[in-house]
Amino acid sequence: MEILGYIAALVIGLSLGLIGGGGSILTVPALVYLLGLSPVISTAYSLFIVGLTSLVGSYKFYKRGLVSLKTALVFGLPSIVAVYATRRYIVPAIPESIFTIGGFEVTKGIMLMLLFAGLMVFASISMIRQDKKPSGTADENIDHDILDENGKPSKATEPKFNYGGILAEGAVVGTLTGLVGAGGGFLIIPALVLFSKLDMKLAVGTSLLIIAAKSLFGFIGDIYNYEIDWAFLVVFSALSIVGIFLGSFLSTKVQADRLKTAFGWFVLVMGVYIIGKELFF
Repeated sequence: MEILGYIAALVIGLSLGLIGGGGSILTVPALVYLLGLSPVISTAYSLFIVGLTSLVGSYKFYKRGLVSLKTALVFGLPSIVAVYATRRYIVPAIPESIFTIGGFEVTKGIMLMLLFAGLMVFASISMIRQDKKPSGTADENIDHDILDENGKPSKATEPKFNYGGILAEGAVVGTLTGLVGAGGGFLIIPALVLFSKLDMKLAVGTSLLIIAAKSLFGFIGDIYNYEIDWAFLVVFSALSIVGIFLGSFLSTKVQADRLKTAFGWFVLVMGVYIIGKELFF
């Protein structure tokens, strides 16, 4: 099981490199079910792993001019504040035993895993029901058509902010990230498209930078509350980063739309499994 856990680290990075997201949703289940960590510490470790791998992944998009730094700042600030406050104060304040129904005790760990499983189900639906795009490899579908002759985003792709919506969405996503330890890219990307009027490809690259910033700042809140196994975190994160580079290489050869749909079904099955395991097994 431990070997499978480290293999999962590669898969997490592989997904990020291939389709620009999704892999972080597997981090907590891998840490809990394969490596035997508690749900609470797993959500903390996940923030560090997801943050570091997303930071590396965002660099690929930044080099192509597919990261809007202004948007990342506007969306990221409330998200960072929310995730830090959630990890520093809210999660430690949740009681270990929340309530009991007919002899079934809902603990803090069960509650976090059920919340995470619900996030997995919603994330999987967003991947399965993705808009149909022209067939091509993941790399071919990333940019080109939104860049000017200098390789920079065209003026048509500059953000136009709905500040109220994007600030509120940033705070909500930050709180959710703090609770479950996942990046929430499936929530961030639609918000960037809706409230910042970004092109989808710019939204993907920008979301990775936002995920990196808020996850790493959220993890800082955990340093005060838990004893951190830094050696384990470095090894697991390093494997995820190796997966990113492997995924980036394969992205030139694999059709991204089919891969993302298949991955969505896998995440859906995993989410349903976690719900069943926590409630009935």
